[in-house]
Amino acid sequence: MTATKKLLVLPGDGIGPEVMNEVARVVAWMADARGVAFEISEELVGGASLAVHGVPIRDEVIAAARAADAVLFGSVGDPKWASAGFDLRPEIAILKLRQELGLFANLRPAKVFDALVEASTLKPEVVAGLDIMIVRESVGGIYFGTPRGIETLPDGSRRGINTEIYTTSEIERVARVAFDLARQRGNRVCSVEKCNVMESGLLWREVVTALHAREYADVELSHMLADNCAMQLVRNPRQFDVIVTGNLFGDLLSDLASMLTGSLGMLPSATLGAVDDDGRRPALYEPIHGSAPDIAGKGIANPLAQILSFAMLLRYSFAMEADAALIEQAVANVLASGLRTADIMSPGMAQVGTSVMGEAVVRELDKLNG
Repeated sequence: MTATKKLLVLPGDGIGPEVMNEVARVVAWMADARGVAFEISEELVGGASLAVHGVPIRDEVIAAARAADAVLFGSVGDPKWASAGFDLRPEIAILKLRQELGLFANLRPAKVFDALVEASTLKPEVVAGLDIMIVRESVGGIYFGTPRGIETLPDGSRRGINTEIYTTSEIERVARVAFDLARQRGNRVCSVEKCNVMESGLLWREVVTALHAREYADVELSHMLADNCAMQLVRNPRQFDVIVTGNLFGDLLSDLASMLTGSLGMLPSATLGAVDDDGRRPALYEPIHGSAPDIAGKGIANPLAQILSFAMLLRYSFAMEADAALIEQAVANVLASGLRTADIMSPGMAQVGTSVMGEAVVRELDKLNG
């Protein structure tokens, strides 16, 4: 960990700036109460960058991300840019960051807070105590494989092409992340693919199996087809500890798992790169809820996923486990007190807006810090 903790903050579009403001409260509290200060810079991305610079992300921002110890990302996506070309979509910003920084392992926890068990559409006895980590490969697979594109055939009809590609090294590096995480959790990894119909899935299973035998025999490994995994996440989600899978299946399964918790507004994520020779690891942290343009500017967005993303940043980029756990406990306590934003509101609870929820977390941090 470097002496000066350099953070690049990218609020983005929609509710991104609103929820990022609440993280700023937590950062300020850490400086005052814990003596932990950060060197923070802020840049535009997504639709906000398109409006000012004409591109979703500038090369200067990518360079700043490389120089930072960690990137805290809000959200991108703005319907006003829906008619822009494919390369001018706001979402290109996050894709380019993942590619340029080599952020290959996306960590998406799906954890049910005790106070929110009733928020899930599944029965409480199915989701109570749920704590899953999905590790999604994020710079390979069908989203990045070539050839790709849309072509016109001789008869005038059109054909869309996307290619699923994985190499041994790409599979091994993301599987190592999953196995290492499992050793810190329940020591179980389930590797997910479609080896029954896809050669890339067959290679995935073979590579993960061989890596397990060589380096991680102490971790319990199982394999599951992606469609069965989706069914099992709804049927019996607590059977899983760490799930590792490719880009496409990880995208689908992590969104499915997120709804087991009751709200996208509660879920953080981290995307990690490889550790360099100096011990630095590029990393980006973001909530998974998106820009939610329909509620942007109304002051009702749930800031807890963004705050929990900052807790993940402390844990994985700066090894500040105690501080990360403190923030997570503060969030749990605030929920237990009955405060709710609109997305997680239930009868008998007190509905509050974005800023009040952020303030409540900071007050709870004060109590926990003694």
